[in-house]
Amino acid sequence: MNFVRDVVEAAAPEAVAVVERTHSGDRREHTFASLAERSARLAGTLQQVGVRRGDVVLLLIGNRIEWVESLLACFRIGAAALPCNEQLRAPDLAHRLAVTTPAAVIADERNRTVLEAAGPACPVLLAPDPALYAAETVPSVELSPTDPCLVTFTSGTAGPPSAVLHGQRYLLGQRLQAEHWFAARPGELAWCTAAAGWSKSARNAFIAPWLCGAAALLHDARFDPAERMAVAAEEGVAAWCMAPTEYRIMAKRGVLQPIPSLHSLVAAGEALDPETLRMWREGTGVDVRDGYGQTETGQVTANPYGVPARPGSMGRPLPGVRAFVDAGELVVDPATVPTFFLRYLGQPPPAGRWRTGDQVRQDDDGYLYFEGRTDDVIISAGYRIGPFEVESVLARHPAVADVAVVAAPDAERGSVVRAIVVLQPGRTASAELASELQDFVKQRTAPYKYPRLVEFVAGLPKTTSGKIRRRELRLAAESP
Repeated sequence: MNFVRDVVEAAAPEAVAVVERTHSGDRREHTFASLAERSARLAGTLQQVGVRRGDVVLLLIGNRIEWVESLLACFRIGAAALPCNEQLRAPDLAHRLAVTTPAAVIADERNRTVLEAAGPACPVLLAPDPALYAAETVPSVELSPTDPCLVTFTSGTAGPPSAVLHGQRYLLGQRLQAEHWFAARPGELAWCTAAAGWSKSARNAFIAPWLCGAAALLHDARFDPAERMAVAAEEGVAAWCMAPTEYRIMAKRGVLQPIPSLHSLVAAGEALDPETLRMWREGTGVDVRDGYGQTETGQVTANPYGVPARPGSMGRPLPGVRAFVDAGELVVDPATVPTFFLRYLGQPPPAGRWRTGDQVRQDDDGYLYFEGRTDDVIISAGYRIGPFEVESVLARHPAVADVAVVAAPDAERGSVVRAIVVLQPGRTASAELASELQDFVKQRTAPYKYPRLVEFVAGLPKTTSGKIRRRELRLAAESP
């Protein structure tokens, strides 16, 4: 198997593979023939600087065509690509360099300073540079499903990020979620807005669209709600994948509008609150369908395409995937997941069932509902309280811009619910507002779930992929 040979070079050569909206505002179209030829030359350049099959190549490139070509160059010769988010700072990059010891780095020129501060001990290639494509083309090599393909780091929600190694099977294995969840169709344009370096970006920016016969939209720009909606409308996006935070902000900013071409909206990472789901349905006429996966597993569950979405649910296991609830925790059978990882770097392959560490409940129809990480669930006076439900209620209050809910120690109850709130611009923190938020929760969910502690902050600690570092907030609450 080889993704480049089996997908890129097997496509109609002059068909549009990527529509690129550059940082400077230009619009470019790239064909499969162009990507095949340029990735073959870039692969030759990588071999010239010493990259061999199985080596790691660190990529620090924004959402631009050179990022796609760099991934394809690695896939072509059997190197393991390590895409990194541009928001990483020098210590983050130094950690990744130390853990993976890459044979080469391909970096965006605009990231040169932070990369140099991280101190890579290998050749560094900078993009854009025509010299990257000066080598002779090299052919795609034959690879096995378990040959290294991709390295992604976990979010580090509960500790230092771990390096997850995926095999070549991960690429073609995306067909399952691409068909049943993302649901782009032949001839359409699909857009996954995740920045390079996210696990979601690696699988949905172009891999999933191409497996469905669709083209991919690549937009190199900071998140702007109005611009995001305008670009989707201008380009005629049909299938759209965004982070839950982006869905929430766009809904609250009032930028939603119908897009005639749009028929699929998907989100994953953290469950969306019912109010945001309602606003997108009313604003666009399309349901946002939640799904669930981990860096280690790839996509595992989904609200399937063509079936009315269940608000608040991360859906059912994808066809053929065996996932079940054991003592409140989601457990997966790795043998049934085509995108399951090989191992953490430096560790042996995982054995037996995969315990996700996520607390879920399942209804009579088999739909799963996320309640929180195993160590995020709050036990107060015997009650088990999932933080997401309380966060969902608080997020509906007009004064709340962002919120996290964690446990705080309590002498009588063991723990109580603590809400850490970021206010909307123009709103002022006060004891009166804290009381108002408490009543707001009491009126909309079981009273025992209301936050007995409300704290106002300027911002929440988050990982580079936008997930809240609840462990950090819990530890702060536990400190004397």
